[in-house]
Amino acid sequence: MLFRIVLLLLLGAQLSACSIGYYYQATTGHLELMRLRRPVDQVLADPETSPEVVDLLETADAALAFAHADLQLPDNGSYRQFADLQRPYAVWNVVAAPGFSLEPVTWCFPVAGCVAYRGDFRERDARQFAARLHDQGLDVYVGGATAYSTLGRFADPLLNTMAGLPASRLSGLIFHELAHQQLYAKGDTRFSEGFASFVEQEGLRRWRRSGNAAIFSWEDQCAADLRRTRRHQVLAVLDHGRQRLAQLYAAELPDNDKQSAKAAVFAAMIDRYRALRDRWGGPPFFDGWFDAGLNNAKLAALAAYDDYVPAFQAMLAEVKGDLRAFYARAAAVAALPPAERAAEMDRLASGREVNAVRPVAGTCRDRIGN
Repeated sequence: MLFRIVLLLLLGAQLSACSIGYYYQATTGHLELMRLRRPVDQVLADPETSPEVVDLLETADAALAFAHADLQLPDNGSYRQFADLQRPYAVWNVVAAPGFSLEPVTWCFPVAGCVAYRGDFRERDARQFAARLHDQGLDVYVGGATAYSTLGRFADPLLNTMAGLPASRLSGLIFHELAHQQLYAKGDTRFSEGFASFVEQEGLRRWRRSGNAAIFSWEDQCAADLRRTRRHQVLAVLDHGRQRLAQLYAAELPDNDKQSAKAAVFAAMIDRYRALRDRWGGPPFFDGWFDAGLNNAKLAALAAYDDYVPAFQAMLAEVKGDLRAFYARAAAVAALPPAERAAEMDRLASGREVNAVRPVAGTCRDRIGN
């Protein structure tokens, strides 16, 4: 079985010895994850199952029911099994970008197409690969991923890496991953991740407004609102910095001058975040986005999830909130040639505020801290 899968991958692309090694680890890592799956009912009946995992499985069951019935997202059996990987992340993704560009490097694969990251099941290998890219003069970022998706080709399991997430974040993660099964634009990371991020946000909004989301405590809903509001503020800081960097990289300047100016822009972004953080007075914070500094690759990784959200907001508004019509409209845009697709998404996004959110109610701020 393993040999057959590896052979199919090798036939799908002309590979170097290094690439063969990467595909081999990807295949063996996937098969190991699939091997560890256990039916949710079996895990719940096991007296050794921790309360944290029980909460994960029960929350996921409720989220799945809403996703399939109300959000009309696909059901291929995903998230009805559980796997304990005994590590903190499912995979580690490497993102890279040139020193004077915000456009990420892409890697092309037989199934997913060309994407703006490369994932590895082993953190050590991901960091070694990132170090090699850094030695080539690229900005690099390595981030752990809580979820793992096969885009609907297999029944993806729930993972121990998801345990401990608040109900709203876990549910949003499931909506996000099922959205990839609904629609995936091969070779367009910004479109695919933007679509999934928007479905995640819209799914949570609809569930909470339905009155049937008893699984969310009042405190959890408040915390989610506060996190979303603060995330919006931090993204505004990053977007301002990205605009300054884009102007800088386009300027006719010596590389040494560009490098100095680039460092100053990143330092200013960090200072603006720290000023925001000081005003908040308490968590949630976004320190992880700024840990170990900022670079082009980290900005590219964050942008992939948020750049097109306003365009999808406009798309849903065009069809008056009808999800089936929205999915069909998004699929039609995904089918356009890349340049036409990007132009349409830019047209849809024009005039809409990025990640617009309603303010957090004062009583909510008082209860959970501001």
